[in-house]
Amino acid sequence: MILINGESKDVIAVTDRGLHYGDGLFETIAIQDGKPQFWSAHMERLLDGCSRLGIPLPDVKLMETETSRLCGGSERAVLKIIVTRGSGGRGYRAPAFPEPQRILIRYPWPEYPDHSAGIALRMCHTPLSCNPLLAGIKHLNRLEQVMARNEWTDETFHEGLMLDPEGNVIEGTMSNLFAVHNSVLLTPDLKRCGIAGVMRQQVLSLAHKLGIASEVVRMRTDELKGMDELFVTNSLIGIWPVAQLEEIEYGDTPITTRLMSALKAAMEQD
Repeated sequence: MILINGESKDVIAVTDRGLHYGDGLFETIAIQDGKPQFWSAHMERLLDGCSRLGIPLPDVKLMETETSRLCGGSERAVLKIIVTRGSGGRGYRAPAFPEPQRILIRYPWPEYPDHSAGIALRMCHTPLSCNPLLAGIKHLNRLEQVMARNEWTDETFHEGLMLDPEGNVIEGTMSNLFAVHNSVLLTPDLKRCGIAGVMRQQVLSLAHKLGIASEVVRMRTDELKGMDELFVTNSLIGIWPVAQLEEIEYGDTPITTRLMSALKAAMEQD
């Protein structure tokens, strides 16, 4: 279930900078019938993250081969790829000649709740830090998401929304957010913080193909009350429609439903 640099083992050096500083990146990929979904989009983001952090680029063909080894027989599974800068001495300065570590882990497919009637969201108190140099990429430091997700244990709520320090809505703890207002699809601007999700990218592309107008905007919490539809996305859940955000309730979801159908078709073809 685990490959480290192509070897079947579950041990990594305690000097690894991913452990010490979160110096690395990760991707979480859905496996369907032994194949990774939206592989090219995941690799594009991973390579972009490595370039931005100055980590030598991993061999995508090699990772594709390792993914086939690990997940080829899985009807449905989750693949997590972690790339760290590798080991180094004490201190923040990176080694001049890093030896990146490549970790692939296969997990069972999670048991998600029935979301056909829409899920319930809550607002989180933990804010996201703003750093345009890290915005969009999936770096290993997820402490803000850990703190936010630990704010609730009530299983009534399936996800929580996180804000930036100025009170703008950015994303969920594990998802990107979309809203619909007057038939226009809206999603928060992620230039200063947040993860540019692969599924977010797919939804925006599908909206364009379907002729649904879309905008990337700064979104305030009070504006959510006036939205016609809300939904959240990630690579595993696809699209989850939102029925309730705390005391706010949402009704019909015509655009969300259209996008869900289009996404299902796209995933079958991928």
